Amino acid sequence: MELRQLEYFVAVAEERSFTRAAERVHISQSGVSAQVRQLERELGAELFDRSARVVTLTVAGKAALDHARAALAAAGAVGQAVGEVTDLIRGRVTVGMVIGCTLTPLFDALAAFHEAHAGVEIVLLEDSSDRLVEGVRTGAFDLALVGTATAAPDGLEALTIISERLTAAVPAGHPLAKQPHLRLRDLIAHPIACMPPGTGLRTVFDQACAAQGLHPTITLQASAADAIADLAARGLGVAVLSSSMAEKHRDRLTVRAIDDVGTPAVLALIWKSAPTPAVGRLLAHCRQASTE
Repeated sequence: MELRQLEYFVAVAEERSFTRAAERVHISQSGVSAQVRQLERELGAELFDRSARVVTLTVAGKAALDHARAALAAAGAVGQAVGEVTDLIRGRVTVGMVIGCTLTPLFDALAAFHEAHAGVEIVLLEDSSDRLVEGVRTGAFDLALVGTATAAPDGLEALTIISERLTAAVPAGHPLAKQPHLRLRDLIAHPIACMPPGTGLRTVFDQACAAQGLHPTITLQASAADAIADLAARGLGVAVLSSSMAEKHRDRLTVRAIDDVGTPAVLALIWKSAPTPAVGRLLAHCRQASTE
């Protein structure tokens, strides 16, 4: 008795036709019939009543069907278990990270995963959030850390790591430094230093301006938050950053929340549904690291 014989038997029973069963398992009808006949000879009983146009199970066939399905399921489980072990022994995980981001919990998670699964190759690449999202959708990346204006891009799973409001950061002598409360309209009278299009923070800022019909002058763009802060500290523009990005520069910049931007900038891990075992284990490390 072979697994393929059980597979063909189940296919005929479910399709109630040798022709449709053959199409389902992608072999000829004569091949299905021959294998089912061989199975019947080994069992010593006919499994199908072939006298009518529609194939039906005999009493023996009905008794065998659930057991055949269970045997096929068990064989599939064996293959899955071996595949998972193999994936975690010598697999490969490609991780994307938005340009200019230094996130300690992600690096901690990668280190913990590498220690537990040293045979799995980790590839880490930087790119813009827009391209990372598309890369996860196409399979170029298994997992990516992106900036986004939504909790989860359409069709993908997500784990929010950071969700923060936008702030404006200026040197102490700047006119905006004297205002306890800032609105978007206050900012557009000045040159803006911000992250480039394709980043989550820029998307939030652009959408907020568009909603109010505002047209800011963005004269300076940089992918790294520290570079934007440096430009602002030299009086070259008002830095638009998330609260944690700006917080690191309070020794030289005055930081104000932008009161009329309620949508947060989100930093999130994204992946496709039903991840591989290796990606699933890495996600578990990421969840643990983000809560510590």
